[in-house]
Amino acid sequence: MAIWGKKKKIETDPESREEKKKGLFRRLWQKVKNIDWKDPVTRWKAMFVSLIALIVVGGGGYGVISFTNSPTFCSSCHEMAPEYTTYTASAHNQISCVQCHIKPGFINMVTHKMKSMKEVYYHVTGVPEQIVQTEEEAISNQNCLQCHSKNRLVTASGDLKVNHKGHIEQDIPCITCHQGVVHAKIASRGINVEEVRGEYTKETAEKLMEKKYLAPNMGTCIDCHDKVNNGEKPWKELSYSVPPNPEEVDKKLEENKKKSTESTTTETTTAGEGTEATVAEHDQKTQDIILQAIGKQQKDVKLSMVCETCHKKIKVPANHKVADWSQAHGGTAIQELNKCVNCHQDSKWIREIPKEDIISLLKMKQQETETSKYTPNLTVVKDQSRVNKFCSACHGNRPPGHVQSDQWLTAHAAKAQTPEQKAECYVCHDREKPKEGSTEVKAPTDVYCQYCHRTGFKTDVKN
Repeated sequence: MAIWGKKKKIETDPESREEKKKGLFRRLWQKVKNIDWKDPVTRWKAMFVSLIALIVVGGGGYGVISFTNSPTFCSSCHEMAPEYTTYTASAHNQISCVQCHIKPGFINMVTHKMKSMKEVYYHVTGVPEQIVQTEEEAISNQNCLQCHSKNRLVTASGDLKVNHKGHIEQDIPCITCHQGVVHAKIASRGINVEEVRGEYTKETAEKLMEKKYLAPNMGTCIDCHDKVNNGEKPWKELSYSVPPNPEEVDKKLEENKKKSTESTTTETTTAGEGTEATVAEHDQKTQDIILQAIGKQQKDVKLSMVCETCHKKIKVPANHKVADWSQAHGGTAIQELNKCVNCHQDSKWIREIPKEDIISLLKMKQQETETSKYTPNLTVVKDQSRVNKFCSACHGNRPPGHVQSDQWLTAHAAKAQTPEQKAECYVCHDREKPKEGSTEVKAPTDVYCQYCHRTGFKTDVKN
């Protein structure tokens, strides 16, 4: 008995047996009810226990919030690799993710944490194919103004003249222009999808952080200014400032595909004609804006579209101001096409970001590093002059020197005697009739040389 202790006393009291039958919570509640709260010692004990509990719960909660606010926590999920690596390669890598992605204030912090529970669910059950910021999660101007002043009239580069205060007072979201400043628009480019997340490293991110995706997209400025000149305020819809949700895009494509399948041949033909008309309208609008930008087409507008309205440093080069530059710039274009497209490039003038393939993109970056020197190439220049809206804005029109067709028909031989002169003709004209289904760049005119010169030429140069 001394070793094993006293024998357990058998409860014989009916009241004790009845007490044992009660549930745990009922017994605890009974004990709380029986506490003498008038006793000062009891009240001090309760206060002490409450204080300890508050410290434990509050401290633990603060620790959890602090941990989940750190970029390290964001990087712990593999699906965030594209976003995290581009963040570390950006100029904002010294501030935490939540300083941008959560509005200031404790209530906003707690609300965001509660909403973010769905991200845990996705992480466990299967992450989305592509992570795209929704309109609800769009970064607000409040976040940006925590660090940046709105009293800025010139950009950090010293080139762009932008009245930031005026834009903010119009409730234009900062991300309408600056959505690529941290993540280089990887969502719009389509390079943060599931199958390429393993490709993201620090070195990869640095290659993808190109200035054209970090800096404000000029196409966005042009598109917005053009809409304002037409009486619109596109930024009122937040969808204008955030990347399109891929699920919604896929849904629309599927609906359009279904409609196309169900439509008759006549309807399909009409739809095809409508698509061609839409493309032609878009091209015409682009050319119209380009002509406004270079000062060749004046319009009574609220916001001027001329380059020098917004740019301080970018001006018309001196060699563009010589006599007959419009007629004589072809030779310069052949020798310095790489310099020409620095300004005269369609991709800088449109708002839409083309989809990219990260593997091909990285290979191309490697090739550009190895062979970055431009070699004069007539064929490349000819194709560029046909597809580039800057070039086709003028090359698509009949040159003044061609006078009337009947006069030019008998007089143009003297203008196309040498291979060099013929090469100038081939900018707008094909030598032979284009083959159906050909992948070659289409000429701006359907008049081709061998329509009349069916036996060829004595001296010739391939186009």
